[in-house]
Amino acid sequence: MRERAPKVLRGPVPRNKEDDQVVYIDGDSAPRILFSGEDLLLEDLPIGTRVIYPKPPIEGLANPGAAIRYALNHPHDSEPLYAQLAPGMRVTIAVDDISLPLPPMTTPDIRQTIIEIVLELLDANGVDDVHIVIANSLHRRLSEAEMKRMVGSKIHNAFYPDRYYNHDAEDPDGIVHLGKTDHGESVNINRRAVESDLVIYVNINLVPMDGGHKSVAVGLCDYESLRPHHEPETIRASDSYMDPKRSMLNTKVERQGALVDRHMNVFHIETALNNRIYAGATAFLSKNEDEFTEIDRLKFEAMRWTLSKMPRGAKRKLFQSIPAQYQMIACHAGKTEPVHERILQRCWDQYAVHVRGQADVLICPVPFVSPYNVNSILNPILVQVMGLGYFHNFYRGKPILKKGGVLILTHPCYDEFDHNHHPSYIEFFNRLLPETRDAMKLRHKYEEEFAKNPSYIEMYRRGNAYHGAHPFFMWYWGENGRQHVGKVIVAGAENAHVPKILGWERSESLTEAIAMAKSFVGPSPEITMMHHPPIVMADME
Repeated sequence: MRERAPKVLRGPVPRNKEDDQVVYIDGDSAPRILFSGEDLLLEDLPIGTRVIYPKPPIEGLANPGAAIRYALNHPHDSEPLYAQLAPGMRVTIAVDDISLPLPPMTTPDIRQTIIEIVLELLDANGVDDVHIVIANSLHRRLSEAEMKRMVGSKIHNAFYPDRYYNHDAEDPDGIVHLGKTDHGESVNINRRAVESDLVIYVNINLVPMDGGHKSVAVGLCDYESLRPHHEPETIRASDSYMDPKRSMLNTKVERQGALVDRHMNVFHIETALNNRIYAGATAFLSKNEDEFTEIDRLKFEAMRWTLSKMPRGAKRKLFQSIPAQYQMIACHAGKTEPVHERILQRCWDQYAVHVRGQADVLICPVPFVSPYNVNSILNPILVQVMGLGYFHNFYRGKPILKKGGVLILTHPCYDEFDHNHHPSYIEFFNRLLPETRDAMKLRHKYEEEFAKNPSYIEMYRRGNAYHGAHPFFMWYWGENGRQHVGKVIVAGAENAHVPKILGWERSESLTEAIAMAKSFVGPSPEITMMHHPPIVMADME
């Protein structure tokens, strides 16, 4: 971004009477803070722009341990966990990987707290054949340090590596075929889980598309089982991913999950977190800019100045070293569907902001982290995932952006990839996208080539690389956004190369991007900005 004169944060500005999280910019209002990768921008928005802020964090449960124990002893449509245990049983604890929550939460991670309580129950009931499996599906294997941080030293030292390990979707002896759904979708699941007397799934629902049948049917599956719902036509028919009843992806996963539940005894433990990302020195970032105190303004300017002097890698490392201060706001246990229904409601309680009327132009700042680059680089494919895959789908009812409208993202779009985590992404971006951005052509011509590439399989199994097919799924993830959005403009892109390959336009600044958008949709557009992070979702009329 070009250097600008320092701006003065003013305020306050009146808020929408119907919802305190919706602010309309007037002539006296303050500039807004936007994330752009590892940078913080301070930008003026046109008068009349609607800014949608996240809800304040719901107060966390006062005693998470007690809430977890209560859930285990009062499950939905199931006997209490202790009543299902007996000496000599084979039990597998499956657990979400660190693709959520984002950013990683402060320790102890809620997964550690849950697993500690579960292990106490298992030990008290004479169950000693216990494995802990990370349900990473086709995501990368967690490193030992990441695994240790997630569950704590005590569990790690007792179980790693023989009884605490990553799921391997490419292990020919480690997958069992359970059958096919009545629509022909294969269900292939981790052998240890299938052959266990009981599977206890420990879940974090960061957003409404997490959890439920997706936990086992996706987290512990293989490539063949993932393909039916991670493909372009399914994504196009999902409106949105965050609204399960209108998501074809969720419909297919539920069919697979129902087959899982017929063959396996699964006890689900699902949790919902609040959105308390910031605390301490960064707490001011959770405020509306119009409510900043003088101290907050000084902190912001100091942070922005410091970041401007740091190399990109150092900025990224700094942000990724600051854990989020999430708190658990709900815990339910038992059978898949009644548990998930209750957790979904709590997710929407935290994220949903009532919004009336669609926008011609939607502005979405893209921060430094996504579910697929924890401790890594947000490469161009993942910037696309955040914009067209996630931010476009953060709604219930109908999209915030009108059909054919303009999506403005703020991100430098640097041409960087992590060679250890995302090797197949490099070939996908540099070899395939210059040939075609058509998701159907990519699927039919190249997907299986990458999925069955021996080198990519080896890097997935022995290293810490995402599966060879993963960049395809990430490209498809933006498919309904591509079909809906008329134009994407990335403000602050440091090069023309990356936006061009992605099929986007670029601008030097947000002001220039808005001017470009007006030339496309008309001189007086309805403009909305989603003030991420934390997560905010629009409950659209």
